[in-house]
Amino acid sequence: MKHTSMKILLAVDSLARGGMERRLIELVKGLKRYPEIELNLVVFSETIAYPEIHDLDIPITILKRVPKKNPMVFVRFYKLCKKLGPDLIHCWGTMSAIWAIPTAKLLGISLINGNIMDAPEGLSFFDKRLFRARLTYPFSSFIVSNSKAGLNAYKVPKHKAICIYNGFDSNRISNLKQGSELKNELKVQTPKVVGMIGSFSERKDFETFIKAGIKILGKRSDVTFLAVGEGPELGKHLQMVPSKYRSNFIFPGIRTDVESVINILDIGVLSTNSHIHGEGISNVILEYMALEKPVIATKGGGTPEIIEHGISGILIPSHSALDLANEIHYLLENIEEARTMGRKGRETVAEKFNLAEMTKAYIELYQRTY
Repeated sequence: MKHTSMKILLAVDSLARGGMERRLIELVKGLKRYPEIELNLVVFSETIAYPEIHDLDIPITILKRVPKKNPMVFVRFYKLCKKLGPDLIHCWGTMSAIWAIPTAKLLGISLINGNIMDAPEGLSFFDKRLFRARLTYPFSSFIVSNSKAGLNAYKVPKHKAICIYNGFDSNRISNLKQGSELKNELKVQTPKVVGMIGSFSERKDFETFIKAGIKILGKRSDVTFLAVGEGPELGKHLQMVPSKYRSNFIFPGIRTDVESVINILDIGVLSTNSHIHGEGISNVILEYMALEKPVIATKGGGTPEIIEHGISGILIPSHSALDLANEIHYLLENIEEARTMGRKGRETVAEKFNLAEMTKAYIELYQRTY
């Protein structure tokens, strides 16, 4: 594949912990392998929860919005782009696209809009998420989603719609902590561990995960449920756990060693609040699969684009603690089938969601736009 020298300016609202931000970090890793591509990164916030970005030798400019709606950010971004002279601006998120549109138009720079990050069902015409996204479409050369479901949910014009799946960097699982040491650190006292990783926010359905765990513990005591993450609803979920089961539920907060934590799981769960959220391509599902963990996830959004039901994981209806409990129990009892699912999941990540393929797809898109 021929690579044309070009300057790419990546723009993102913040680098808080999240799936989109993780995808951006992974893409930078991939693009750094191509010396003919010059990268610059603009972050419209001081929040950088991924310190590894500083190890990737990419110039970073912080254009902090103080106050939040300060219109001077448009001027500052324009001056920066005039100085750097990028061939393309690649925005990650609707707000970063809005900040970049005037500059792209004034300087004649093509804009790639990566504002589709999820795939909520049944978005109404007046939903602010859809409204804001559609405002950016006329000014974008292409609109990128990490799932086909996302492109459909946000009604992206066909001639501008591009789906590029997440790329998982296999180096992230090359130096894991010893499982026995990590279990001791987390105070896991049972032979079986089931985990869910995500933010304690209304988009993730930790309530169903905890209810399913309580149902299982009513029948067996050999399972620990790890609920990994932080967020505004953490306190509410802590209170859901009956005192007699508290040793079987562990809430370790945010972990920087998430791959090592996943490695001690027997089953990985992602329960989604589908009333308000639809997953795009979930990074945590890819992490589960890359580490050969059988996955149980809420059907809908882009999740069926990752998981082949009954082959590489199990898809369940939303908000059903009974279905989740039954499937967890089934996999715990059918160890060989669970292992087979895990192996198939790892094959899927290696074949369909690897970093090289994602990087190649973005380079081809850049060349097509430039």
